[in-house]
Amino acid sequence: MMLRLDLQFFAGEKTEKATPKKRQDSRKKGQVLKSQDVTSAIVLLTVFLFLFFIAGFMRDRFFIFFKQAFIEYVPLAHLDADKAMLIYAEMLVQMAFILLPIMLAAVVAGLAGNLFQIGLLFTTEPLKFDLKKIDPIKGLKRIFSMRAIIELMKSVLKISFIGGTTVLILMSNIDKVLALAFKNPWDVMTTVAQLAALMGITAAFVLLFISILDFFYQKYDYEKNLRMSKQDIKDEHKNSEGDPIIKSRIKQRQREMAMRRMMQEVPHADVVITNPTHYAIALKYEDDNMDAPIVVAKGVDFVAQKIKMIAKEHEIVMVENRPLARAMYDDVEIGGRIPEEFFKAVAEILAYVYRIQRKI
Repeated sequence: MMLRLDLQFFAGEKTEKATPKKRQDSRKKGQVLKSQDVTSAIVLLTVFLFLFFIAGFMRDRFFIFFKQAFIEYVPLAHLDADKAMLIYAEMLVQMAFILLPIMLAAVVAGLAGNLFQIGLLFTTEPLKFDLKKIDPIKGLKRIFSMRAIIELMKSVLKISFIGGTTVLILMSNIDKVLALAFKNPWDVMTTVAQLAALMGITAAFVLLFISILDFFYQKYDYEKNLRMSKQDIKDEHKNSEGDPIIKSRIKQRQREMAMRRMMQEVPHADVVITNPTHYAIALKYEDDNMDAPIVVAKGVDFVAQKIKMIAKEHEIVMVENRPLARAMYDDVEIGGRIPEEFFKAVAEILAYVYRIQRKI
């Protein structure tokens, strides 16, 4: 009894890799291998590199925006509702010229990061309402789970690394930072922009490094959650392929039906060629409808004896030819025409049968 319980326990332990069907079903449910940090790192790096290359364009658009604001709008003594809406609309257009390219680059980077990890996938399964998601007990388990601890360590690691690299950049450029108090606004903006771009790109690379580590952890966790027990694999195989016992019964039933159909064709045969004890081949030939004799039944041992018994009951001529019976059993399927290499031997046998039938 104890041995049986132990075997059941080990059979239910999830130690096996997930099958392709399990992976496909999980993907349909939206359960995929994905690290959000990879997408965030790609977005951050893309945005700062984009800012680095279009800094001149943004500077010109800012100048246009402030020039228009101070020259055209500030001198206005009286503003009515129409003028206010006109100013608001023009300000939106100018801000759109500045911000939309950055937002578009972030959207493209986000899509690319997700496509890179999970490919093209559309499913509404995660949006379905599930009471288990708001279960307070399971919520507490998630809060104090190993995954939550890993996420906390990851957050501390990101803050420490990004904060540390930012401090290092500021300390290495401390002279420039302290000199900002004595510079004109243009130089201040240039220096701040350079330092911000440098810190942003460095932080993006640091986050990308951390995200690679996170990706491997997510892969490990994903594979662990997909693991199956031996019983799960058996059940899946049984559900997809059918119960082996039922399948064997169906095949047995099909064999029995095929055997009955074959035996029903034996009385219509012209001759049965035998081994004489192990093989039996029943041939039929109609001169008007067939270009060659066909095998209507064949069998070995018990089936051969049954074919010979039916042939004897219906007075079908039986001819002993051991090599021909063996060769045709291996080469010709039931319902198939005999190959040309057997034409001569079979023609001689049929001629012999027809002579006997004429005498009868």
